[in-house]
Amino acid sequence: MWGSMSASERAASGKPLRDLIAQGRAAARVDAQGRLARAKLRHAMVTTLPDRLLGGALMRRHLRTSVHLRERELWVPGWPAAFDGVRIAHVSDLHVGELMPVERALEVIDLVRQGKPDLIACTGDMVDLHVAGCEPVFEALGSIPAALGSYFVLGNHDLLDSARRVLRLSRGAGLVTLRSCEVAAPRGLRIAGVDWSNSIAGNAALVRRAIVGESAPHLLLAHNPKAFREAARLGVPLTLAGHTHGGQVAIRERDGVPRAVRRGSRLTVGHYHDGPSHLFVTAGAGGWFPLRVNCPAEVVSLIVRSAPAK
Repeated sequence: MWGSMSASERAASGKPLRDLIAQGRAAARVDAQGRLARAKLRHAMVTTLPDRLLGGALMRRHLRTSVHLRERELWVPGWPAAFDGVRIAHVSDLHVGELMPVERALEVIDLVRQGKPDLIACTGDMVDLHVAGCEPVFEALGSIPAALGSYFVLGNHDLLDSARRVLRLSRGAGLVTLRSCEVAAPRGLRIAGVDWSNSIAGNAALVRRAIVGESAPHLLLAHNPKAFREAARLGVPLTLAGHTHGGQVAIRERDGVPRAVRRGSRLTVGHYHDGPSHLFVTAGAGGWFPLRVNCPAEVVSLIVRSAPAK
């Protein structure tokens, strides 16, 4: 078979293997290029190669799967009564790229619009491996009217190609980009956001840096749910996070809540609380690989209620 192929056909068939070898060599680097190369290598191993072995069936099925608009009501002690019933659109982990083409991402953003949010919270990983081409998605998200504003924090994938370009796009679209800082939204709602960190200690340091004054903000945005530990210690009423994708492959527990088959953290998906402090982790709209089981992709419309402390 190989001998019957033309020179151009042999070159084309060998290109994926050569690309994989090149990415493997680059992945050994410890700098930003090495991080990007490692991400590309993971993508090749869990998406590109399996999909080619199955003749493109994985991607075809993945792109036919719907992203759901999910509504949840949260009762949160410490949430200010003036904002009782506020509707927050929580969107995270689009991973715009091969697994989330721009056209599909714009459909996801339209779900955010359909939720008629008072506030938009984007908890990171808007892009996957490359920033180029993601401009319409940022612009669409920034165009949605939200009386209390639209806010964005960086995820780990936003840092891979060019964090500077991601920040330029988010700010250019009118998203308030929170880099370990706190802002006052209209009517006095206090919102803080932290940059990406993989460790509990790193997240704790970022949360402390973000909070100004002696009292905690009302809302904290973080890509990594690990930020919740410090947020709860400091008395933040509500934290929103993403990053986990809910594991993407889950089993159903008796209460119907997905539980990831493989978990790096117990804060995987859904609603948690530590005393009066609450956390919501979204399963996200995109994916690391083209498969979800019992863990549908989502945009979440959260209705936050002020609850008396117990």
